[in-house]
Amino acid sequence: MQQVRGLRSRSLWGFLFAIGSASSFALSGIFASALMATGWSAGATTTARLVFAALVLLVPTIVALRGQWGLVLRAWRPVLLFGMLAVAGCQLAYFLAIQFIPPSLALLIEFMGPVLLVFWMWLRTRVAPSVLTLLGAALAVLGLLAISGVGIGGALHPLGIFFALIAAIGNAVYFAAGASTAHGIPPLPFVGLGLIIAAVMISLASLLGVLPFAVSGEVVRLAAFEVHPAVAIAGMVLISTVAAYVLGVAAARRLGATMSSFTGYSEAMFGIAWTILLLAVVPTPAQWAGAALIISGVVTVRIGELIRARRHRRAFAQGTQRSRNGRASS
Repeated sequence: MQQVRGLRSRSLWGFLFAIGSASSFALSGIFASALMATGWSAGATTTARLVFAALVLLVPTIVALRGQWGLVLRAWRPVLLFGMLAVAGCQLAYFLAIQFIPPSLALLIEFMGPVLLVFWMWLRTRVAPSVLTLLGAALAVLGLLAISGVGIGGALHPLGIFFALIAAIGNAVYFAAGASTAHGIPPLPFVGLGLIIAAVMISLASLLGVLPFAVSGEVVRLAAFEVHPAVAIAGMVLISTVAAYVLGVAAARRLGATMSSFTGYSEAMFGIAWTILLLAVVPTPAQWAGAALIISGVVTVRIGELIRARRHRRAFAQGTQRSRNGRASS
């Protein structure tokens, strides 16, 4: 009985951590758009977020990797891919997107990453997804059309949609690279290494002039308050990056990757809530419908892929058992 209570408590805390992570991540667009409204460029905003977040996680990452640096050397490819695409590429594309469209809608498009991942795996393996997975993909695409306003007037800016789709590719890489455990690097230092790589990459691009780098000392407006830019940067770094990642890791360890990733889809809904509360931007009825379609589609895709993976494992286990029985009878 005590063990059951312990498991329930662990699951409850895991769920709370996952919700905290999703709500924290969803605030990043609010802080970033508030900064960019005063003259900050997307490159400067991304650089500030990644550099300061990498510095905050530098010591925990070094401590966690004591005596395990050989793992990092052997896993340099997935670490580099995670840092360049899942962190730097995704964050920069998202911040570019919210220069043209509301943060909540950019976040919804970004969350189509798992759908893009399904199509990538289809092209790569030549194995067609299940009917349920294809149904989910169709729902997500319909949702994208609905929130973009195509054919119904008041369409979103095409550049905003384009950059949000680039962020969705980074989101797909995040799911693919982050789910891998073959390299043996624990989640927290894996995230820390990714942030360090992303910070170096974005900083070099800014220093070389590849990314427009502009900052402003003007006060930043958050909801009904005017604050110093440092407050918005601190919130973006400590709440939307460091706390979000740490809570996400804690949730994954308590709930498992599957359940925590499902809970993470609430980030899109938090994005809409924060946009309404803090920016006073309310989605249209069509965009509400599109939001529901995208989230339903992504969840359906996830369920379809889980069912297919379970069937594959069951078929593999049955094949292995038949092989053992055949050897035993001979």
